[in-house]
Amino acid sequence: MDIKTASSLHRLRLISGPEGVSFLLLLVCSVLKRTTSFDAVPVMGMVHGVLFILYVLFWLDAWNRTKWSFGTAALYFILSVLPFGGFVAERRLKRAAEDAVIASRARREGVVKA
Repeated sequence: MDIKTASSLHRLRLISGPEGVSFLLLLVCSVLKRTTSFDAVPVMGMVHGVLFILYVLFWLDAWNRTKWSFGTAALYFILSVLPFGGFVAERRLKRAAEDAVIASRARREGVVKA
């Protein structure tokens, strides 16, 4: 894995957590808007919208660089629209990055032929 591919996966991983938190906060704000006089939906909606757009842009970049199959790319997109999906995506991306680092070190040390 080259540095640009690793960077694109890292960016996607970094935005997954905040995007997931903003989605949950937006859901909470929506419930509060309907049950109380508290209305933070416009602000939270904008924050979540910006984070979601960044997630989609980083997802497209990662898909382009990693050459994921359609199923893998679709999984990461579907995770972005599920309430706790951002956290699942972050964990999966972290695990994939760690596996790539281990494989890269093994190739460099000659343990595994490329």
